[in-house]
Amino acid sequence: MKLATFFYDQKQHIGAIIDAQAVLATGHIADADDMIAFLSSGTAGLKAMQDLIDSGRQRVPLSDIKLLAPVLRPGKFLGLGLNYADHIGETGREKPEYPTFFSKQNSCIIGDGAAIHCPKISEKVDYEGELAFIVGERCKNVSLENAPRVIAGFTICNDVTVRDWQQRTPTWTLGKSFDTHGPLGPWLVTADEIPNPHHLSLKTWVDDELRQNANTRDMLFNCYEMVAYLSQAMTLEPGDVITTGTPAGVGVKMKPRGYLKPGQTVRIEIEGIGSLRNPVIAEPDNFMAG
Repeated sequence: MKLATFFYDQKQHIGAIIDAQAVLATGHIADADDMIAFLSSGTAGLKAMQDLIDSGRQRVPLSDIKLLAPVLRPGKFLGLGLNYADHIGETGREKPEYPTFFSKQNSCIIGDGAAIHCPKISEKVDYEGELAFIVGERCKNVSLENAPRVIAGFTICNDVTVRDWQQRTPTWTLGKSFDTHGPLGPWLVTADEIPNPHHLSLKTWVDDELRQNANTRDMLFNCYEMVAYLSQAMTLEPGDVITTGTPAGVGVKMKPRGYLKPGQTVRIEIEGIGSLRNPVIAEPDNFMAG
């Protein structure tokens, strides 16, 4: 199923997306106040959601809702750098021996249709189309064999990066965490709908120009390896977002540079999930993340 967080009738809801309709779960099934609480309820929550879907009740037109990021404030928002050989090649770096993770601060998260801001302090704003997965249960020291069962589902991430700020520190965190620079969405597709996350087409457009055209089979470290590796060091929790790296075609490696500019639109499409679309605007005065 497609699970979503959205505004409807001036209130925030979670629910499911069925064709051109949204199913309102908040207030109609238990543990549906927000996506993290819902994921924490495990199989009981999924069954309740499926029962609500099957009932045909609590449906509204998709055009009447405003999609938000499927998870608004995850406890962890981790990204993986240098995970596609073609991207490593275009950067001129060496293939990493171990997965190279960094943090994005969760205040950077926005949803489908929300605007990416070009900050006043940099003109080097870049896009990175990526597959992301969302953890579904609290876990530690997960084996590679058991890793699939702790993934609740998959979504799309645009790991927007301010390149000059990224290079100021080896952790990359500041350059990855500007407000509005973590688009996620349009929804979370549950893992049962994505039997093989490592064979999905991934494409990124800036306006009508196709910039990235790849397949997740080319990842160096797959999603299950990421879970096993990370969970040796830290407890993973429901709602944690892990984004899995970008392929070649980023703006910083174009000639001339293909950095984002106000007035453009970035669209990322991943097979089996859908598309994440965000306009680009100049940073408004006095903006603070919601």
